[in-house]
Amino acid sequence: MREMATAEEAERIKRVYDRRDSDGKDTIYSFFRPAALFMYQQREKEILKTLCSEDMRDISGEKILEVGCGDGSVLRDFLRYGARPENCFGVDLLPWKIDEARRLSPNIDFRCCNAERLPFRGGAFDIILCITVFTSILDMEMKRNLAGEMERVLKRGGVILWCDFHMDNPKNADVRGIKMRELRDIFRGLEIRMRRVILAPPLARAIAPIPVCSVIFLNRRRYSIPTTSAL
Repeated sequence: MREMATAEEAERIKRVYDRRDSDGKDTIYSFFRPAALFMYQQREKEILKTLCSEDMRDISGEKILEVGCGDGSVLRDFLRYGARPENCFGVDLLPWKIDEARRLSPNIDFRCCNAERLPFRGGAFDIILCITVFTSILDMEMKRNLAGEMERVLKRGGVILWCDFHMDNPKNADVRGIKMRELRDIFRGLEIRMRRVILAPPLARAIAPIPVCSVIFLNRRRYSIPTTSAL
């Protein structure tokens, strides 16, 4: 009975993201939007800080799994940090996201599956990434199943880098914030250290457009700087 309920939850999530994609709501995450870029840069800074704090500055030999990988953009960030593509894996519930991830990064192993049943052996990964996944899951049993699978495939001494919202969005009934108490309940076998690091999206959208520095772009075809041999 519970398995049927979580299967229904998985189908609900697919419908939500399908509707959001068809409505064009994904465009609010474009890096050309100051708030989206601001939040992305905040998150990236904190991920790198966390890796440093765990003495994981060299991740070239680490096996990395992203749960809810979408089009694979976070894993591509980890390639910039030094990860090897053959050590990177991503899973997502949405087949069209996996198709896009494979198109953009054919050198990374992407699989379409429900992460309640991960197709990997126990203790396979040094780092597991989970970015804004649990807020989209409203069924508590599915959250526990997903957390249990992440713990199962995590190597002893490995880390889960988890980033999600702790507040509800009153304008979006399809997501629900994750409080620390709930996080401890669903990840019972892990030590948890939490930092609040990213502004709520409405605040970020208000603050990010405020200019704090100047960037000057010179197009050579339209403007040139005169040079001289005498300084």
